[in-house]
Amino acid sequence: MHRFYLPREHEQDATLTLTGREAHHGLRVLRVRLGEKVMVLDGEGHCSLCEVENLSREAVQLRVLEKTFIEATPYRITLAQAIPRGKVFDSIVQKATELGASRIVPLLTGRVVAQLNEGKVTGKAEHWRSVAIEAIKQCGSPWLPQIEAPVLLRDFIARREPFDLSFVAALQSNSRHPREWLKVFQETHQRKPASFCVWIGPEGDFTSEEIEAAKSAGGLPITLGPLVLRSETAAIYCLSVLNYELQSTIP
Repeated sequence: MHRFYLPREHEQDATLTLTGREAHHGLRVLRVRLGEKVMVLDGEGHCSLCEVENLSREAVQLRVLEKTFIEATPYRITLAQAIPRGKVFDSIVQKATELGASRIVPLLTGRVVAQLNEGKVTGKAEHWRSVAIEAIKQCGSPWLPQIEAPVLLRDFIARREPFDLSFVAALQSNSRHPREWLKVFQETHQRKPASFCVWIGPEGDFTSEEIEAAKSAGGLPITLGPLVLRSETAAIYCLSVLNYELQSTIP
């Protein structure tokens, strides 16, 4: 079944109308037909099963057959990812969306090659949001992650955002498996952690000063095994392991 994205503010009670990019995709790429069943996601947990009711040159009109709401997971994961070179960050956004990240914060660090000027920051955030939208349409996730504009590492730390657990994936001798930190937290607080931040460095890793700053902000060093992973692989690895561990404890 084909899936489309429509923000909740554009929804109506009995009908939905796809325009712009979504209509073009349905009309020109997928070539939807009258009477065809499709799914519409709003990125906020709402899913609408619809039937194609009318087609025009610029729009697709849908009749809503059924509406459902899917609760978010009981934990929220923020991926604080240093921006790698080229278009690799597109892939990171895509995979992080598929793996259930709630928020993605692109970090500008000392070893990030592409330093963005003010004029490009907003455009980059919008582009990555469109990548995330395509990802939820592909995988069927009812929740769209929040994609922030790129921010300097020191400025992100200065926010002092509270997380139950923060993990720093870095080549540290005192790193531990995420499972161990999860166990310590649960034994200490007698509850499961609900909010996480996962820090992933750029090619060449965080600098030693950046690692210490992240640790001072509550970051706990975690191991990714004996191999040196690419930045994008490290992100996928961490999110996969964390989701596996957390979902195995959900009642």
